[in-house]
Amino acid sequence: MLSRRSTLAMAASAAALPLISGRAGAQGQQRFASMNMFIPAGPGGGWDGLGRAIEQVTRQLGWVGSFQFENVGGAGGTVGLPRFVAQRRGRGDSVLVGGAIMVGAVLANKSPVGLKDVTPLARMTTEPSVIVVPANSEFRDIAALLAALKANPGATSVAGGSAGGIDHIILGLMLKSQGRSAKDGSYVAFAGGGPAQAAILGAQVKAGISGISEFAEQVKSGRMRALATTGATRSLDGVPTLKESGVDIVMGNWRGVFGPPGIKPEDREKLVKFFTDLDAASAWQEMCQRQGWDRAFLAGSDFEAFLKQDESATAEVLKEVGLV
Repeated sequence: MLSRRSTLAMAASAAALPLISGRAGAQGQQRFASMNMFIPAGPGGGWDGLGRAIEQVTRQLGWVGSFQFENVGGAGGTVGLPRFVAQRRGRGDSVLVGGAIMVGAVLANKSPVGLKDVTPLARMTTEPSVIVVPANSEFRDIAALLAALKANPGATSVAGGSAGGIDHIILGLMLKSQGRSAKDGSYVAFAGGGPAQAAILGAQVKAGISGISEFAEQVKSGRMRALATTGATRSLDGVPTLKESGVDIVMGNWRGVFGPPGIKPEDREKLVKFFTDLDAASAWQEMCQRQGWDRAFLAGSDFEAFLKQDESATAEVLKEVGLV
């Protein structure tokens, strides 16, 4: 379903981001009078959060006069992606936010339009995922959830992003670690972080998987309980990783920015420099720290090589867990 974000939703999303300090917001020369930020997901999720963070920092730095946001959610970005390709072709002031979830969704949905059809600009961030349950859940730790997945995976519903994305892959690998198939699981896919949160808090599902930043406030407030994270080391105080819990899974959810197809070489160069300078800005580094994101900057040929490797690795994992 195609949907545009309302002004109210945009304001709420912007308000949710932390303010950056005055020292980090020094003004600079304007580089774009306006920028179109296309989010192929609903408000409230990780891609939306990255887009809003880019807006906040670059406007405070004086690099962009204004932003126009468009949210078109569905199927891990594969609903919005063709729209961006068709409507923004050749426009050097337009940017799409995407990432690991889209790579899997394109494969799982057999989408004819993929990241091959846009212009890679930069990988910006990565973050581990977190497995959560409602605060009053019967699952007190990750061992209890794993036991339920092993005993009756169909009755242990888990919310996450779109089918085939990193959240779905993590569940598939968890099931495989317990001797079950990903096809046995009860995965409930959502187009955005907001609806997934509502389903978890409303106990419509047993558990949820997403990037740490998407559930951090709910965990901090005590409305959700974090059972485990997927990084190589702990990301939340008192919360073990899957690996230290005996499940050999280490995964990060990367997010990046892409230009439309058909942009001029000089426009691509201008956008790559824009995001290269953004990554080096103290204001951006402060934003990433507050959001719990790891900076993972790659641009140019390095980013293109990473995308090819990531698509190949994702395809192998999806086959391994039976999702394609």
